[in-house]
Amino acid sequence: MPKTLSAGVVVIRDKGEQRRYLLLRAYRNWDFPKGVVEAGEDPLQAAIREVEEETSITDLNFRWGYDYRETQRYGRGKVARYYVAETARMDIHLPVNPELGRPEHDEYLWVDHATAQTMLPPRLQPILAWAVRFSEDSG
Repeated sequence: MPKTLSAGVVVIRDKGEQRRYLLLRAYRNWDFPKGVVEAGEDPLQAAIREVEEETSITDLNFRWGYDYRETQRYGRGKVARYYVAETARMDIHLPVNPELGRPEHDEYLWVDHATAQTMLPPRLQPILAWAVRFSEDSG
C-alpha cells in the first residue's frame, strides 16, 4: 500500500472540435486535477471532490466507465490514481484554497494530445496514453 494515495481525473472536453485535455500548473509542474484521498474516503469520490475543489467543475460525465490507472511510486512513496471523464465546461475557475489563502494552481490550459505530451512529466505519460486509448476505444 502506498504511503499516500492521490486520486484525480483526466478531464476531457470534446465538443465538435479536436479533443482537449485539462492541465493545471502548480509552480513549474503540469498535472491533471488530483489530490490526496482522505482516511475512509472512496478514491473515486476523492477524485470528483478534488476536481471540484481545484477547478469548480461539477458536471463530470464518466461515460467511459470507472476504470483507472495508477502512476508508479514517486516522491516518498506516493501513488496517483486517475479516472477519465468529460465536461461541457470550457471556462475553469481556480478557487482560493482556504488553507493556502490562494488557488492551489497558477493556471490551467485545455490542450490537445500532442501538446499534453510535451507538457506532462514522464510519470504521467503512461496515464495520458492510457486515457487517450481508453476514451477512444470506448466510444
